[in-house]
Amino acid sequence: MPVITVSGSLGSGARDLAQTLARELSLDYVDHEILIEAARELGVSVSTVASRDEPPGRLRERLASIMRTLIERSAAAGAADPLVGGGAGLDMILARTYTEAAGLESEPGAGQLSDESYLRVLTSVIRGVAARDNVVILGRGSQAILRHEAGVLHVYAAADTEQRIGRLVQAEGMRRQDAEQRIKQSDSGRREFHRHYFKLEADDPALYDLAVHTGRIPMPLAVRLVRAVLDERAPRPG
Repeated sequence: MPVITVSGSLGSGARDLAQTLARELSLDYVDHEILIEAARELGVSVSTVASRDEPPGRLRERLASIMRTLIERSAAAGAADPLVGGGAGLDMILARTYTEAAGLESEPGAGQLSDESYLRVLTSVIRGVAARDNVVILGRGSQAILRHEAGVLHVYAAADTEQRIGRLVQAEGMRRQDAEQRIKQSDSGRREFHRHYFKLEADDPALYDLAVHTGRIPMPLAVRLVRAVLDERAPRPG
């Protein structure tokens, strides 16, 4: 019943690694966008969860349950707003970029939201996702939020700067100069996000059980490495 977090900077290959692990190990895949869509599906705003590779309804139902529990607990605690006691909706909270959440950039229309409320919501959602097991979680500080949870495997994806730039240029048709600037801004936001909320360095090796250089390790081998670690860590029958 594995729970895996995958972390890495923009262009590191972390997303590809997380999605591949989920597919090859038959696990649910949860990222930033999926959480936003799940929040919107609850009626926070008008939207639907996009069709993905998971069995119909299973992941959607799990995420909806997590979101409802968060809302109900908040309402039971007497918060002025059933979500966070402020002007922001759950989908808007989860949609915060690293840069916005770290306070490096304002987010128009998000309402007043304290750091404490933001971290409480994010932590509740990530812990709720992990509690259901059989999931790969990409980013959002999941390696920090779940760092003391027994049995969670934390994987770090790394790549050289030139490889990261090349991936953005190829995937998004960006000019090299724009890709370099976007990576610089993303790295700064990610770094400050982890420092601000967790007092940790995002790339600290001590946060991770396994690091994979995606520019040197082929994806099939990376999956085999993760599977081997999971097999060794699994409880052995008496």
